[in-house]
Amino acid sequence: MQVTVETVQGLERRMRVEIPEERVRGEVDKRLGDLARSVRIPGFRPGRVPVKVVARRYGRQVRDEVVGEIVEESFVDALRQEQLRPAATPRIAPLESEAGAGVRYTATFDVLPEVSLPPFESIEIARPSAVVAGEDVDRVMEELRKRHRTWKAVERPANPSDRAVVDFEGFVDGGPFEGGSATELPVPLDEENMIDGFEDGLAGVQPGEDRTLELTFPQGYPEHLAGKAVTFNVKGHRVEEPVLPDLDDAFAERIGGVGDGGIEALREEVRANLERELANALDATLRQRVMEALFTNAEVELPESMVREEAERAMARRREVLRRAGVDPERIGLEPEMFEKQARRHVTIGLFVAEIVKEHRIEPDPERVRARIETIASTSQEPEKVIEWYYSGRERLSEVESLVVEDQVVDWILERARVTEEPTSFDRIMNPGQTDPLVA
Repeated sequence: MQVTVETVQGLERRMRVEIPEERVRGEVDKRLGDLARSVRIPGFRPGRVPVKVVARRYGRQVRDEVVGEIVEESFVDALRQEQLRPAATPRIAPLESEAGAGVRYTATFDVLPEVSLPPFESIEIARPSAVVAGEDVDRVMEELRKRHRTWKAVERPANPSDRAVVDFEGFVDGGPFEGGSATELPVPLDEENMIDGFEDGLAGVQPGEDRTLELTFPQGYPEHLAGKAVTFNVKGHRVEEPVLPDLDDAFAERIGGVGDGGIEALREEVRANLERELANALDATLRQRVMEALFTNAEVELPESMVREEAERAMARRREVLRRAGVDPERIGLEPEMFEKQARRHVTIGLFVAEIVKEHRIEPDPERVRARIETIASTSQEPEKVIEWYYSGRERLSEVESLVVEDQVVDWILERARVTEEPTSFDRIMNPGQTDPLVA
């Protein structure tokens, strides 16, 4: 086998491989001989079919199979011989494999770059810390009250905390549309269940009042409605004010799940749930900051094929999210280029995480893998079966092991970086997009 490698530009390589006919012919002859002993052809006894007859009928098919396998094997051998590490699936063309001429092909691919780890001792990472305060528990208790509120009709204009019971009919392009009307629909004015502007348009509405709302459908709606102007003719039937239950033992009993402990047991259960959520959010925030620090301090040439493939995967994930939301992704006009920035970030971090794992021989900790699987299984009614399911499939177990290794890499970086403590609040951690740009 002859191999020549050419640098196209940057990390792109073009590798030409030539395999002599003797290697191909030897394997083809062997398989045709095996086939002659088992194939059934009219006019010949089983096991007595001449190889020449088998070759005339199956020779092309057998050669194609052999060539396909040889190309795959030789590509791996050539990479090993030339000490190359491809970054993505190669492009193999043109393929020359005519009988008597051996096999020749050219593989074009990006190679993985050399990755130099930054001096982690000079990297500063802020570790957030927070506790669940009494006001955080109070806020959730109020949300529980609101969730279990009842409604009482009133004879006055609607306040922002009220709900209006209305009839409405919508018109687009001068005519009604499917799903555009309702009768006696309760519309809480402090929620956003309708299209933008609908609840605001009912501010101060009174029983028996008629209103016309001129609104616009958002882009996420079906194609025949998205972005179009819509007129809603609305008739108010009733205005209802909320009646919130008292936070007492009777309320706790109605909520259920707290035994005989009453309202104090309910508060403690709420606090315990918030503390679990906070612990998970603190871990996720710290992990995000570690990865951001790694990305910020990373200097590496990226294989464009890896970036392209990651952008396509990100686009596919977004398309699936849109489908599940009932939106036709074809109407959005997604292109891989829209995801290139996040793809470059993802590939960069992935290369450096992989280098840390390789250079420092980080293996998945079996105890942490088991703990993670048990945590996943704890939400199931049959946790033991879930645990068994993960351990019975190598691919499923590998997915969890990969997550654990990433956690171990985060720990490895934190042991070496300059970590400072950053006291913050429950709300800042749980709602980062609104109040904490560092973890957005």
